[in-house]
Amino acid sequence: MAEDKARYVITGGSAAGMAAAQAITEQDLNGIITVLSEEPDMPYFRPLIPYMVTGKKSAGDMQMSGNGPYKGSGIDIHVNSRVDSVNVSERTVSINGQGNISYDKLLLATGSRPYLPPEIKGADANGVFALRTLADAKAMAERVSVTDHAVMIGGGLLNLKAAFALLERGVKVTLVVYSPEVLSQLMEPDDALLIRNALDRAGLKIKTGCSATGILSDKSGVTGVSLDDGSEMPCQMICIGKGVRPNVDFLSGSEIIIDQGIVVNRYTACNTPGTYAAGDVAVTFDPVTGERIMTGLWTNAVEMGRCAGYNMTGRKTAYSGTFGIMNATQIADEPFVSMGIVHTKNTDYEVHVRNTGSTYRKVVFSPDNDRLLGVLFIGDITGAGMYRYVIRENMPINEIKSLIINQRLHYGHFIRN
Repeated sequence: MAEDKARYVITGGSAAGMAAAQAITEQDLNGIITVLSEEPDMPYFRPLIPYMVTGKKSAGDMQMSGNGPYKGSGIDIHVNSRVDSVNVSERTVSINGQGNISYDKLLLATGSRPYLPPEIKGADANGVFALRTLADAKAMAERVSVTDHAVMIGGGLLNLKAAFALLERGVKVTLVVYSPEVLSQLMEPDDALLIRNALDRAGLKIKTGCSATGILSDKSGVTGVSLDDGSEMPCQMICIGKGVRPNVDFLSGSEIIIDQGIVVNRYTACNTPGTYAAGDVAVTFDPVTGERIMTGLWTNAVEMGRCAGYNMTGRKTAYSGTFGIMNATQIADEPFVSMGIVHTKNTDYEVHVRNTGSTYRKVVFSPDNDRLLGVLFIGDITGAGMYRYVIRENMPINEIKSLIINQRLHYGHFIRN
């Protein structure tokens, strides 16, 4: 009977939402799974969207359904379906003011949206982007035909990927960064030399120590950007990458606890019955520091989503924590991995750096020398998975510390007789 089937509703059709949906299908063969996505496109692999700008991939190449673990069968996906509100006492969600859907278990996986600093005036001009969605990538690709010069505001990973997509299209690109160096969230300025050299070789122009104050435009769209040093830079496209904010506004008055994002326990459950959260929108914990943390990483969202899906079906599964890692990420021709604690200036962490000129490997130990807390590898990311395991499992490292420092750690050291 239909009334005996559990009703699962998932708000958000990206990494966490679709991973949860797939996990539910594995555990509950009879459940009714509804995914509500506010985007116009069917769920897709978001990390691939820069390839839409380069023209190397089409929207069809990025679709989740039928690719990898996302089989899509048994999952009812609704696009253009933004959730306006949640009524936790009646267990319903309201969609675009068009009606309600009832649920037995609800997953909030609404992700995040780009942060547009209010001090940057004129950000609504045609030709201003924050590369976050497939629709953004499509619009950027179209704008390339009238763009000679693009300015990227912010030196984070996504803006760098967007910059290289535009460079491949023959567009001149300038990166404007307030920090003294790019990727400041993932490494310290002294760590970034190899990355900076790779960016220079690729032809990316970088202007540090300044911020945008306004965007100039006419009827054709963007014509330039004003900077806080008093200068103006002509351009026809601007991409703003100044971080993200969780999509939680629709939960106002819902009784669900919000502290920047949606607060969950170690089983991805919210404070209200039958309600879970996963992905960018969830406030979880860092297994290294124990502190509350939010993540924008696809891999973390997938892991958290699967955990939430299992818990929604009654298979109690603890989430092991949000752990910052960009495994095998590449900027220009430099692969790098940054995970755990890597910012060590003015701290008492024990730090070991090996810089060969073509590779850079930094390892960070706890002040008592008993734990590995973080690593940064640039150019050579060999063994990153082993280091990730040591950090995440909080392993005592007395017997293997010298191996870690001297880059001789291998999988045999994890075998127990």
